[in-house]
Amino acid sequence: MAILRFKALELVDQRQALTVKPIASRRSDSFGQNVFNLEAMRANMPGEYFKKLQGAIKHGTPVERNVADAVASAMKTWAMAKGATHYTHWFQPLTGATAEKHDSFFDLNSDGRPIENFKGSALVQQEPDASSFPNGGIRNTFEARGYTAWDPTSPAFIIETVGAKTLCIPTIFVAYTGEALDYKAPLLKSLAVLEKAALDVCQYFDKDVQRVNTTLGIEQEYFLVDKALYDARPDLVMTGRTLFGHAPAKGQQLEDHYFGSIPPRVHAFMFDFEEEANALGIPLRTRHNEVAPNQYECAPTFEDANLAIDHNQLLMDVMDRVALKHNFKVLLHEKPYAGVNGSGKHNNWAMSTDTGVNLLAPGRRPKENLQFLAFFITTVKAVHRYGDLLRASIASASNDHRLGANEAPPAIMSVFLGSMLDGVLDELERTAKLPLDKGDNIYLKLGIDKIPAIILDNTDRNRTSPFAFTGNKFELRAVGSSANCSSAMTTLNAIVADQLIDFKNEVDELIAQGKKKEVAIVDVLRSYVIESKNIRFEGNGYSDEWKEEAARRGLSNVPTTPLALDAMVRDNAAELFARHGILSHTELHARHEILLEDYTKKIQIESRVLGDLAVNHVIPTALAYQNKLVQNVRGLRELGLDDDHSQVTLEMIKSISRYVSTIKTTVDEMIEARKVANRIEDARERAIAYCDTVKEKFAVIRRAADKLELLVADEDWPLVKYRELLFRH
Repeated sequence: MAILRFKALELVDQRQALTVKPIASRRSDSFGQNVFNLEAMRANMPGEYFKKLQGAIKHGTPVERNVADAVASAMKTWAMAKGATHYTHWFQPLTGATAEKHDSFFDLNSDGRPIENFKGSALVQQEPDASSFPNGGIRNTFEARGYTAWDPTSPAFIIETVGAKTLCIPTIFVAYTGEALDYKAPLLKSLAVLEKAALDVCQYFDKDVQRVNTTLGIEQEYFLVDKALYDARPDLVMTGRTLFGHAPAKGQQLEDHYFGSIPPRVHAFMFDFEEEANALGIPLRTRHNEVAPNQYECAPTFEDANLAIDHNQLLMDVMDRVALKHNFKVLLHEKPYAGVNGSGKHNNWAMSTDTGVNLLAPGRRPKENLQFLAFFITTVKAVHRYGDLLRASIASASNDHRLGANEAPPAIMSVFLGSMLDGVLDELERTAKLPLDKGDNIYLKLGIDKIPAIILDNTDRNRTSPFAFTGNKFELRAVGSSANCSSAMTTLNAIVADQLIDFKNEVDELIAQGKKKEVAIVDVLRSYVIESKNIRFEGNGYSDEWKEEAARRGLSNVPTTPLALDAMVRDNAAELFARHGILSHTELHARHEILLEDYTKKIQIESRVLGDLAVNHVIPTALAYQNKLVQNVRGLRELGLDDDHSQVTLEMIKSISRYVSTIKTTVDEMIEARKVANRIEDARERAIAYCDTVKEKFAVIRRAADKLELLVADEDWPLVKYRELLFRH
């Protein structure tokens, strides 16, 4: 292993930045060239069918079969002209990754002659095996049938791998019995529910609004490591994170990496994957060094939420594939290295109307600001009401390492508004009686006329807040870097839609009692401000004082996934999702079981890798070095030197023995704890056992191994060290 480490370091020193040629002189010229977008549809489809397809997409109605046939024919013509030979239904099963099964356009007709064929039936529906993906008991091995169904709201695209081109068609994935087995189907349902609820509230303010679109911008953080160094770390290969590694003398404490000059090899990689992403219609705008060494970020402009999530899933695939060309490996694990910042996905969420109004942007007139406050306060109220469910939506074994680790939001759900808006809500709370005067006086008495002064960025940012208002959007910062954002966004859409529906019902009831519309709106909003005040927090979310204060406020602090997931299957969550037709009771409980099993399996894998590395790599290395020290002591004594000369070496020998003993004893205890946990039948209790009795051994084993790393000669240590992983590029 030590030989492998030094060979890997030699390879890294020989690497040179690749020269990447741009697809076009301007990004705008190549943007979306590999996407079957509106322009491609219009150019390849008869006008009649193009209009019918756009009408079906706009109104959410089924695509007629003759239209599907026309789309399929146009897709095939367009894709084959670009060199595609195969097509696939591209979907997002509950593994968190994407999935695809390729079929060729090539076929034989009835008389055996070769043809290229792609019908509407193949576009609309395919049949992958539903029992081989996580399904939470919905499908058994002998009940394999499942269906992928075309999502016409997300355009098809072409992926090229080693010269082969494939047409990818975004789809949902459902069981033969109809239950959703993916992330996209519930997301689409939640978006439809939110649009209807938001549209109904918009009618109080503007009767011309016909559509409300949910927008999303997903910032993606990631680490890079040279492929040779990655391959020399079995823990990185098997688990995505380092299970051992002593902190280097220099980490991120000088804060010199953040926004620093991008290293040439990294810059070439970034430019390369941005070019491919641009051709796939992914509108990346930003790239920069992040806080930790070898950590980076890219960010797109806002898009429709469904498309934004598809693009983020696709982007992760593109980054991973392009990285290999540059002899890099992309690390999307939330915490690949101890002692430095982890990685997240900041989800910037908002709603906008077809009249061009961002419903979460303060306006310049009092009436516009009452509309803004209606959506703004209702969102805060929704997070207060369903904070535990939102916490569950971002829970995972890998994100547990990051939440609350002094670089990410804590596991306590809170909302940051900024001092100005916090003051506006405080003023609204204090204003108990609101006489309705002429003109806009009702708004002036609330202080709402002051809101336009915000103008996007006239409020501070709070990176310790899991849910922060940032001027014209809310930023959910707690989503993990490897996650499919659909889970969190489905939940956020659902809880806000539910609260908007309640808001409208309460306002309508007050209007029916004779109150003016504006007074009724303000009265309901004021009650929401009072009821949800405990969720608002403007301070340091990392502090111990906040943990104590949050407990006094009645806010949950659930740092581990098995317990955080309980919120998914509580009555209020089940009723919420069922009430809006987003997830049935069966689907919700299946997802709960899948997430528990995923947690258990990941901790189980980490435990096995940890034990293997500790017993078969760390301990033998330590004992071999200890034997060298023993020979040293014997040599000193043979020379007649007294024990004072060998005392330091003897202390090192004793320290190695203690650490080796600690490792071996704790590994044995961990294995026994794993055996006990494996015998537990209940998925929740098994996950808790893995968390409390297996995972708890990791830190003890790691501490002893990392101490040995400091004792053993550098030339003998088998694992690539942190200083090499973090600073060699």
